[in-house]
Amino acid sequence: MTMPPQEMISCHTGRIEGYIIEGHVPVADIRRLLEERPDAVGLAVPGMPYGSPGMGPESEREAYEVFLIRRDGSTEVYANYSAA
Repeated sequence: MTMPPQEMISCHTGRIEGYIIEGHVPVADIRRLLEERPDAVGLAVPGMPYGSPGMGPESEREAYEVFLIRRDGSTEVYANYSAA
């Protein structure tokens, strides 16, 4: 199993259809990943941002980003979530 880069590590790691999901990634982003099927390792939300799925109310969300992890270890922003 290919692991995410160290700076993308969070509290939970999962696998779905060959992709790694690291941290509190919103379901909508996972669905988009599975629909688009990019050549990538998976998605990550580093740390545990307040208001991300499972981390407190979305109405009090702090801003965070979901990153796409490429096979070469590089990352790019896949989705942005602004503060509530």
